[in-house]
Amino acid sequence: MRYVVDRMTMSDVPRVIEIERLAYPSTWPPSAYRKELQDNRWAHYIVLRDKHILEEQSAVPSESEKARKNRPFPLSLLPSRPAALAPSPDLASIVGFAGLWLMVDESHVTTIATHPGHRGLGLGEFLLVSLIDISYNIGAKWVTLEVRVSNHTAQNLYRKYGFREAGVRHRYYSDNQEDAIIMWTDEINSASYKQKFLELKATLLQKLEG
Repeated sequence: MRYVVDRMTMSDVPRVIEIERLAYPSTWPPSAYRKELQDNRWAHYIVLRDKHILEEQSAVPSESEKARKNRPFPLSLLPSRPAALAPSPDLASIVGFAGLWLMVDESHVTTIATHPGHRGLGLGEFLLVSLIDISYNIGAKWVTLEVRVSNHTAQNLYRKYGFREAGVRHRYYSDNQEDAIIMWTDEINSASYKQKFLELKATLLQKLEG
């Protein structure tokens, strides 16, 4: 499949911050992600890569490599000025990220974001599915999250995956004091939830593979 999910690493943080700044009006500082990855044993963060971008970036010579190849031989013996570093193919291929905390037996989704240039492709849904899969693997019984009251697109996606409104956090978002809707799934290990989830996941994967 074109898209693959990997565990987020420290080297991914600069690209994660870049996408977050494009996706959200308020963002975490880079130190917050580094602390999550290094110190929070209950945190699980992932990145979503587009393998087509990875292949394309890997096939294109870097600016410094092209300059080195085009330099006349005598000058090649002299030290050159350092070239501006382009993002590595691994970083450039990241088009989204997501994370959650395990809190006793609850998975609390902390963030989901996709690059604005890759929206409308089902990638946010793929990230959500990946977080629910992680929730199964780490023994969670429920999944919960907060969403802006104005973000109807996200709310509709969450309802599709069995999230229901359970309350409101007033003035939750610091950028504009907007309220957040608290949403919860039913017990994800129930036969009814698991069957519905697997059906939705299979349909999504078929769409992404197509």
